[in-house]
Amino acid sequence: MTERDYLRSQYLGDGRCRFVAWAPAAETVEVHVVSPGDMLVPLEKDAKGYCSATVEGVGPGTLYFYRLDGAGEYPDPASRCQPQGVHGPSQVVASGFLWDDAGWRGIPFREYVIYELHVGAFTSEGTFEAAIPFISGLRELGITALELMPVARFPGGRNWGYDGVYPFAVQDSYGGPAGLKRLVDACHKEGMAVILDVVYNHLGPEGNYFEQFGPYFTDRYQTPWGKALNFDGPHSDEVRRFFVDNAHYWFTEFHVDSLRLDALHAILDFSPRPFLEDLAASVKALRVSLGREIFLIGESDANDRRLLRSPRCGGYGLDAQWNDDFHHALHVLLTGEKSGYYRDFVRLRQLEKAFREGFVYSGQYSLYRKRRHGSSSKDIQADRFVVFIQNHDQVGNRMLGTRLSQLVSFDKQKVAAGVVILSPFIPLIFMGEEYGETAPFQYFVSHSDPALIEAVRQGRRHEFAAFRWQGEIPDPQDEATFLRCKLDHGLRDAGHHRVLEGYYRELLRLRKETPALCSLSKENMEVKAFEDARLLYVRRRKNSTEAVLVSNFADRTTAVELPFPAGRWRKSLDTADEKWLGGGSRLPDEFSSAGAKTLTLDRDSLAVFVCRREV
Repeated sequence: MTERDYLRSQYLGDGRCRFVAWAPAAETVEVHVVSPGDMLVPLEKDAKGYCSATVEGVGPGTLYFYRLDGAGEYPDPASRCQPQGVHGPSQVVASGFLWDDAGWRGIPFREYVIYELHVGAFTSEGTFEAAIPFISGLRELGITALELMPVARFPGGRNWGYDGVYPFAVQDSYGGPAGLKRLVDACHKEGMAVILDVVYNHLGPEGNYFEQFGPYFTDRYQTPWGKALNFDGPHSDEVRRFFVDNAHYWFTEFHVDSLRLDALHAILDFSPRPFLEDLAASVKALRVSLGREIFLIGESDANDRRLLRSPRCGGYGLDAQWNDDFHHALHVLLTGEKSGYYRDFVRLRQLEKAFREGFVYSGQYSLYRKRRHGSSSKDIQADRFVVFIQNHDQVGNRMLGTRLSQLVSFDKQKVAAGVVILSPFIPLIFMGEEYGETAPFQYFVSHSDPALIEAVRQGRRHEFAAFRWQGEIPDPQDEATFLRCKLDHGLRDAGHHRVLEGYYRELLRLRKETPALCSLSKENMEVKAFEDARLLYVRRRKNSTEAVLVSNFADRTTAVELPFPAGRWRKSLDTADEKWLGGGSRLPDEFSSAGAKTLTLDRDSLAVFVCRREV
């Protein structure tokens, strides 16, 4: 048995299946085949607690449980499929799929333009298959990477995915393993990468029988969502291997291009070589063996530069991470909200620092956290940060799941999009954002345990206390909460929605085709916040091309002298133009500068100027 075989059962063909379970907590382990037929087979146990046997007369579709110590029967922790739910039997799945992406080698991370979606809410059908017809349109918009919120098996038929309890089993209501493979294959045909959100900080509460098998959890730490995984205690080598193997599974079995690692600040691991370092090293080795571009993207609110630094410099070696600080600084400028964690972001110069460095909080005192927070990201490359103005957290963790389109004016939406997409970072667009979707994105679940349902309701109330939002909290368990989150794709063809989507398309075209904007570098950039005028000036350059982005966050028309280097400048975009439903541009189409130029910008507007010099 090889290390890659240890952690999950595999169908071998010809009616033979190799069953494997890590169960050091049990004296005896048997596989109980419950359909078709009824068969009980003992597994042989090794010194590390792995129990295995090759069983004849078992084919794809076979349902089974593991019987521990001759008594309780439980689903396979490494189940590939749970067709009858998280409490039902596991199912044997064949790996075969006729892939059509043989020439696919992935794309460099610096070329990612990410579109995040929830499979269940993206279409009325809520399946992988139903999402496929939208891929070509997203590619034409300028999207290069599709990010799926977690698809690991969760209770019931609706959930954000972070309550997944079988990390290897694809959600059946979405279309199961075959449906996910078809979606990935379709994306690769369009030249689009696929990112999968995975959760390695906890497992969901319902259907979680892992402790019956072994010490997957530790009582030394606690996460906000339940018991912490055992990454640094006795038997932690095998727990680590389980999740490293899971990462390999998505890359190899499903041809996924990147994994987004959820809430890494909740992984508590004080070992000399942390789990995340092991994971990153393993994926880097896999990248070489596969011969294609695969990446790990971290999500953490700790502003910890170790996630991205090389192990040679004391880091873990992840490829990229989400930057919440960029969002918070921009969100406060647009909305004026100053409750909860937004109280730490009250100055325009904080957005300037986000552009200049990445993290805004790099060791200074945080009023919200009541302590110093973060570490410096000055030396981390721009193309290793993912930025956004909306995502599932920042929309869905508002009490009513309100999107930016319902919080700010159309003009401010345009400014927000321009700041994100024309930054030197990797932009992320949340599903429907590009046309101003009005449906909320609220938190929804479909648990079966009444006590757990009530605990989720109480948890949501507690979570919103710091923000002092008004209104009635939507019931996460009510199916209506989920249904009202479904996108209305028909909006994109009407009125200002159609204009906004065209505006996003133009921003992404400028980003791709303007050398100074497609060069993702903090070093070749100057940024200055005009605090009193509430105006941000960003100058980016590459070789003979320079671009200046000017964003006016004031609720008034503003005239400011700006440091335009000497040369002939041409206006490439102005959100005040009538074509973008503005009131009419006050800016010149072209002008010459001797080193400075006074411009008059409309309220809540953004403009881009480009200068190309002969070489």
